[in-house]
Amino acid sequence: MSDERGPRNGRPPSMADVAKQAGVSHQTVSRVINDSPLVRPDTRERVLTAIERLGYRRNMVARMLATNRSRRIGMVSAHLVLYGPSMISDAVQEAGHDAGYDVSMVGLAEFSAEHLREAVDRLLDQAVEALVVAVAHRDALAATRELQLSIPVVVAQGVSAGQPMAAGIDQQAGARRATEHLLELGHQHVAHVTGPMDWVEAEQRRDGWRVAHTDRGLLPGPELVGDWSPQSGYDAGLRIAADRAVTGVFVANDAMALGVLHAFHESGLRVPEDVSVVGFDDAPEAALYWPALTTVRQDFATLGRRAVELTLRALSGEADPVLNLVDPQVVVRSSTGPARSS
Repeated sequence: MSDERGPRNGRPPSMADVAKQAGVSHQTVSRVINDSPLVRPDTRERVLTAIERLGYRRNMVARMLATNRSRRIGMVSAHLVLYGPSMISDAVQEAGHDAGYDVSMVGLAEFSAEHLREAVDRLLDQAVEALVVAVAHRDALAATRELQLSIPVVVAQGVSAGQPMAAGIDQQAGARRATEHLLELGHQHVAHVTGPMDWVEAEQRRDGWRVAHTDRGLLPGPELVGDWSPQSGYDAGLRIAADRAVTGVFVANDAMALGVLHAFHESGLRVPEDVSVVGFDDAPEAALYWPALTTVRQDFATLGRRAVELTLRALSGEADPVLNLVDPQVVVRSSTGPARSS
């Protein structure tokens, strides 16, 4: 039997405690707090009674029930040690603050459906009005939908063109332009170092690399799988260096491109005289690589603003708003040049 006085371990009661006390799911508790009409009156009464008995966030809940506003957006992000995810998180938080909202962020070291649910529960405990999910894992969107949340949810990573309630950067277009830059310099079969293939964005960048070749009736060069780290780029670079037919490489992020450059230097290859290299991200240090890295710049500030814009439009009652993907640009530096003659 549940203890009506709630947890005894000294921590404040959580939404999960309320759900257990009332014999309902955490989604139902969230619906009651957000005054959803989908909850039966007797269930609503049980949840409100559990809230009162446990003393669950009484001030926050009272304010939400009275005004249905907390002016707080929740955000779930993963892999914040990587440049792209960390910049997306910063951009959403800044855009939220500019719009007059607090942004509560929970970071995931690794994605799983269970970790996502736990992160969402923590944010629901803070009575967030909406949620931004920036997790590029292939299963993240489905796992988010399975939570059946009663508040608006915006996806800000691993999205596709035309996807409702989604703000993103056009990864395929950026990869296609990076590869086209190399093809226009005379490189015929551009190699590619991918990110981990359970990331949507790694798939999209690979697709762009392939499309650029297909559009010209060319076969792409070798494909090697990385994990976003410089070490994986270095390992791939050593293998590419052994294939003297390769004169151009598109690398799926700048960190791996650093490893590729190091492997080429060790192997006696000159960049760009013998082989050209393009990265993706335009991390701050990319301009300081040797040679300075040609790469794809992502406009994270615009992405953050669009994610918050979608959130506010959904909160105002608009159903499933859609925005165009943010257009990335190739930044040409010293790591690319004309293909060497055979």
